Amino acid sequence: MTKITDMPKDERPREKLLKRGAQSLTDAELLAIFLRTGVAGKSAIDLARDLIATFGGLARLLAANQREFCEAKGLGNAKFVQLQAVMEINRRYLREEITGRDVLTSPEATRDYLKLRLRGLSHEVFACLFLDNRHRVIEYQELFRGTIDGASVHPREVLKEAIRWNAAAVIFAHNHPSGVAEPSQADLHITKRLQNTLDAIDVRVLDHIIVGEDDGTSFAERGLI
Repeated sequence: MTKITDMPKDERPREKLLKRGAQSLTDAELLAIFLRTGVAGKSAIDLARDLIATFGGLARLLAANQREFCEAKGLGNAKFVQLQAVMEINRRYLREEITGRDVLTSPEATRDYLKLRLRGLSHEVFACLFLDNRHRVIEYQELFRGTIDGASVHPREVLKEAIRWNAAAVIFAHNHPSGVAEPSQADLHITKRLQNTLDAIDVRVLDHIIVGEDDGTSFAERGLI
């Protein structure tokens, strides 16, 4: 085991972050800073690499529930609480970034917010951003939850929520637990049904974003809406 203190100073995660910025760090290095210490026989970086491998990626580690997280070596309730606080701060930051702004002028912030909400989950979730007539976010809601391979979406319930929030437009989003963000025929079908339903009350469907392991897929960018 190589101790972090034995590494060249400018290659240690904290010093590297201060000198080159957080974007220069690997997933394991970022996680090592959060962990702060390793365990017997493993440095914080070694432990971070093991954890990322065990969970199948950083996103799945971050999405783990309390039991799964705390059962992993080197973790526990204290770190789970810290991580949840960090995640919620990030969600609230991104929510502020898109609230009060035309989401069409900040598509990256909108997509980042949806990724943070939905990426890495072990079950499928269908969510909706309800927007006003200037395409500003009114509310984010997770409307339907399913199993690993699908969630039942009911257009009538989406219609009710759009009326409840007096929405003028919506952006749909759901995750693919497989990590592959390609739209299925079922995704295309339900999007068309939802469009037809919301057309009746003059609510525009601006986009449907599928969240996978990477950047995700936008129906609008694909010309599917």
